[in-house]
Amino acid sequence: MQAILLEEPKHFKSIEIEEAAAPGPGEALVAVHRVGICGTDISGYLGKFPFYSYPRIPGHELGVEVLELGEGSDNIKVGDRCSVEPYINNPDSFASQQGRGNCCEDLEVLGVHTDGGMRERFIVPTRKLHPSHAGLEMEQLALVETLAIGCHAIDRANPGEDDTVLIIGAGPIGLTCVEFTRLTSAKMIVMDMNESRLAFCREHMGVETTITFKGDQSEEQAIRDANQGKLPTIVIDATGNATSMANAMNYVAHTGTLIYVGITLGEIVFPHRWLHAKEMNLLASRNALPADFTRIIQLIEQGQIDTRPWITHHTTLQDLPGVFDSYTLPETGVIKAIVSIQD
Repeated sequence: MQAILLEEPKHFKSIEIEEAAAPGPGEALVAVHRVGICGTDISGYLGKFPFYSYPRIPGHELGVEVLELGEGSDNIKVGDRCSVEPYINNPDSFASQQGRGNCCEDLEVLGVHTDGGMRERFIVPTRKLHPSHAGLEMEQLALVETLAIGCHAIDRANPGEDDTVLIIGAGPIGLTCVEFTRLTSAKMIVMDMNESRLAFCREHMGVETTITFKGDQSEEQAIRDANQGKLPTIVIDATGNATSMANAMNYVAHTGTLIYVGITLGEIVFPHRWLHAKEMNLLASRNALPADFTRIIQLIEQGQIDTRPWITHHTTLQDLPGVFDSYTLPETGVIKAIVSIQD
């Protein structure tokens, strides 16, 4: 069967691989219908993602159909349409025992540490399959994982009605943070250097306050002007840019919280006084939890999340190597690209 291999940064190759073996106990053979392209895929392609290993079959945002089941798979049935939770954790690890398999010491993420879904069929543990019983489209199921990143980050932030949340970076991950901040009672500000992304936030996601990052140190005052003279109590940096992640500390109110959602290969350097003087909370947010997937599927089924505006580009598995480079360019206007593998 056909698959796409990222041999090394910036070098895709279309390959033929052997068919998957029969599923073992607690496993399912799934047909991959749709794959979402996200920041992790782009960073891996550019050689800028710290957890990536090569060569690798990418793909971790997946809409799949269950074809065959091994023994002990009572939570799922043949024909189920599912989103895949791509974080393959060790259930016996310390983090997993704390209910935090998303940051397990032995974690292997599909399409990052181990081969992912840019192929026609493969084996998945059934505990990582989250079905929709209300007829979600495969494209919608492929977007659940990226939404889960924002869901988990906002749960980490835990904003309330007295909070102002500043989200730095309006790329796909930043937009997922926007989506779940929108479902809270907090005030929200979004900052980015890309005007078209800010326009998307205003026009499609109901964000009332956006700030254009100019890099001239005017941003702090612009944030204060938008927030009654105050700095935000919660700042989320979704850029994956080390300079932005360091500068984000400037925008946090005293006693506030800064959450890093983006990941960088670089070092984040800042004067300790920035952190210490504010008695700031500094948190990381990695991946997501199983309950996030269940919640998001229900929210989409109920119409509380509309994924349609997100999908701006489509391609096929065969055409992906030729078009992927364009997805790395801001001028292409990509919010979310979807790869069709089979109907």
